[in-house]
Amino acid sequence: MSISPVRLLRLTGVVVLGVAWAVAAHVTSASGEPSGWGAALALLPLGLALALGLWRIPNRGLALAGALAALACLAWLWPLLRTQVALLYFVQQLGIYVMLAALFGRSLGGPGEPLVTQMARRLHGGTLSERQVGYTRGVTLAWTLFFLGMAGASTALFLLASPATWSFFANLLGAPLIGLMFVAEFLVRCLVLPPGERSTLADAVRAWRQHQSDSAP
Repeated sequence: MSISPVRLLRLTGVVVLGVAWAVAAHVTSASGEPSGWGAALALLPLGLALALGLWRIPNRGLALAGALAALACLAWLWPLLRTQVALLYFVQQLGIYVMLAALFGRSLGGPGEPLVTQMARRLHGGTLSERQVGYTRGVTLAWTLFFLGMAGASTALFLLASPATWSFFANLLGAPLIGLMFVAEFLVRCLVLPPGERSTLADAVRAWRQHQSDSAP
């Protein structure tokens, strides 16, 4: 499958930004020293999410009041926040891992199908074999346990290891480990499912992006 130059450039930009973000997060977290720009970088995702939420409020007066309250709270807490850069990144990443574990795990016990089964149906035109249904349920469980494991390992290192050790795991190894999980699952898929019943890595990424698009408000 060919990739257009514009899409390739966009993908390259995302990768470069992701690597730069991870390195900056590691540098500011590992030292344990106060860092204003490190704290600002750590709070940027939360700030963008808050700004987006306020923008969607129809009452502009209420949205402005919320923005001013948030800025006042930030100014009040700033002397403390700039000394707790590692904690800011830890809370942010822990929240993401727990949220993803809940997203996959909740679908295992709900009335509907497991999350990976739902995505597989999109890729295969709505029809799955019994073998595919069983396998995708297992993959959903595997991702649930993976994200719980990442959350647990990050918490243990944050509490028991040095800031540099925790930061190396959380900021520099997090994304590669997720990528390795994708590759490992694909290799298992090649062993368990026949060629006609399995999708490619690109298909899996496309299905996940489609799921996010469908779930967006």
